[in-house]
Amino acid sequence: MKKIFSKIGLVGLLSFFLIGFSQVGMSNEVFDLSNGTMLLADNTEVATAGEAVEEAPSLDTGDTAWMIVATILVIVMAIPGLALFYGGLVRSKNMLSVLMQVFVTFSLMSVLWVIYGYSLAFTEGPYNTWIGGLGAAFLGGISGDSISGTIPEYVFVTFQLTFAALTPALIVGGFAERIKFSGMLVFLTLWLTVVYLPICHMVWGGGLISSWGAIDFAGGTVVHINAGVAALVLAICLGKRLGYGKEVMAPHNMPMTMIGASLLWAGWFGFNVGSELAADSTAGLVMINTQVAAAAGVLGWIIMEWMARGKPSMLGGASGAISGLVAITPACAVVGPMGAIVLGFIASMIAYWACTSLKKSLGYDDSLDVFGIHGVAGIVGAVGLAILMAPQFGGVGYDDGVTTMSQFMIQAKSVGFTIIWCGVISFILFKIVDATVGLRVSEEDERAGLDTTSHGETAYHS
Repeated sequence: MKKIFSKIGLVGLLSFFLIGFSQVGMSNEVFDLSNGTMLLADNTEVATAGEAVEEAPSLDTGDTAWMIVATILVIVMAIPGLALFYGGLVRSKNMLSVLMQVFVTFSLMSVLWVIYGYSLAFTEGPYNTWIGGLGAAFLGGISGDSISGTIPEYVFVTFQLTFAALTPALIVGGFAERIKFSGMLVFLTLWLTVVYLPICHMVWGGGLISSWGAIDFAGGTVVHINAGVAALVLAICLGKRLGYGKEVMAPHNMPMTMIGASLLWAGWFGFNVGSELAADSTAGLVMINTQVAAAAGVLGWIIMEWMARGKPSMLGGASGAISGLVAITPACAVVGPMGAIVLGFIASMIAYWACTSLKKSLGYDDSLDVFGIHGVAGIVGAVGLAILMAPQFGGVGYDDGVTTMSQFMIQAKSVGFTIIWCGVISFILFKIVDATVGLRVSEEDERAGLDTTSHGETAYHS
């Protein structure tokens, strides 16, 4: 198994698979993901090939209210949830720098999403296999009366905005304590544009990966594998922190990390349940699956830690919860509660191995284990769902003509494609940004701590 995961973790760096995209056309067609049709900017429904024109969808106030709450929950996941989780894990001299990186990244990506991100991810374009169009750039053609499924389109735009803003923020943990703030912002801007948006479109916007029949309900490939692979690439390319492996780099505030993990856990219900885009029976299934997978993740991690170290830790419990949540994210609408428990339990155990044995053997410094938790647990969830969605395991079953093996191969294909796309392009972006703006701070600044050298302030005063 060690060899298998080693190959998976390195494939993004060993393969060269870069597909360029350009956009020359304009379109005012916007996908309505709830029923597979398209809506023009004035909400006139356009029938897909071979289908009769149906009555335009109507607003559902219950769905709308829930989606507003779900969107807020995802924001809480990032700020303050992710920021506090990461902040507690670094040394005190770098705490504010990590909070700043997450806070500003989330803000920058939110603005870019409105300017062009939503349009490229969720509208049609001349290169629709890979990327959408610019018909909804600056949210042109969308108004307060525009509807996506049964909710206002502005609500759908904002909900998806939180995913696009959170994913780059996750990458921050891979290069914590040694990144130049300006270089990070340039890199993540480019990364959102040429990595996240194409993958998002290919999975959720009617592009290539969705045409394969791949299942990713709430972001196993789009969010977690994407972020995990990018974090691994940056960690390797930047090099290890000064003193890594020789100096103590223990988390400076575990209660803060515990609070952050708890906020992530609570906010994840918005992330997963909200992805149903409705308050219905499937949302109920997603809800219980999310809860039990996280709980099983805690148990799986601390059992591994207990056996390996003799003592279970609070950091282990928090890491296990996140691993379970990551694993259930792509699978939460297709597996049953018992399948969710199995998935969370197994994924956290494999993530523990990745964050300890694999990381040590390969020698990379992924500061806060973004690849080990998000990347590896995301892979386990994305491929494991193909097995656990079978009716005999309590899952929803397969479409006609699909078997466990065929779905497994589809899932593996989508995971492999995402790893290669993200890994190769992230490496190229690193080289470009490092050669122009620069990405690593000086040794003097790194030793002093990024709080004072990058931001001129400190978290604690003696």
